[in-house]
Amino acid sequence: MLIRFFDILFSLLALLFLLPLFAPITLILRFTGEKEIFYRQERVGQFGSTFNLLKFATMLKESPTIGAGEITLKNDPRVLPFGRFLRKTKINELPQLINILFGQISIVGPRPMVPNTFLKYSPKAQLELKKVRPGLTGIGSIIFRDEEKFLEGKADPRKFYDQHIIPYKNDLELWYIKNESITTYFKIIFVTAWVIMFSRSKIYEKLFSQLPKLPTSLKL
Repeated sequence: MLIRFFDILFSLLALLFLLPLFAPITLILRFTGEKEIFYRQERVGQFGSTFNLLKFATMLKESPTIGAGEITLKNDPRVLPFGRFLRKTKINELPQLINILFGQISIVGPRPMVPNTFLKYSPKAQLELKKVRPGLTGIGSIIFRDEEKFLEGKADPRKFYDQHIIPYKNDLELWYIKNESITTYFKIIFVTAWVIMFSRSKIYEKLFSQLPKLPTSLKL
């Protein structure tokens, strides 16, 4: 499959290019915070199978069981000092290049979810999501790249997430699956790089004109 070929090619090149960056990050994480380098979290993959998603460790070990649980809020006290930098720059996501090489995720696709979040999606979305390989980036990841902003000031962030963010992500991922192609693949890679450099840009609205309409409750 053409997309799989580019997944392997790009992830290998990226790992080779980023190796000099990974070395100091590994040392800093090893000797600061909780001395953990990688964070492994169970996620739902293609065909409904689960796998461990890799990230650089940025939070306290027990984060999923304390505070806001599986969602992260602005200025979340569970995030370690160096972890804030890694999360802001998205460097914490780079170990997922290894997941790509193993075929567990693609560079582009629906974001892989933890099992209990996956079950909150509609039955139709769950069925469709199992048909495709999840991704390091995707339309949902682009629009919600600063997800904390959508939760800021909410009296019950978890409830807001379940009632407003998940339904819209549900529609976005169904849109992606319907429009999956090599063209969409490269456009999403381009937009991902663009919004990392220009964080306030909404270029995706111009390149993907048929996206599901953003609900009023999510307009910042």
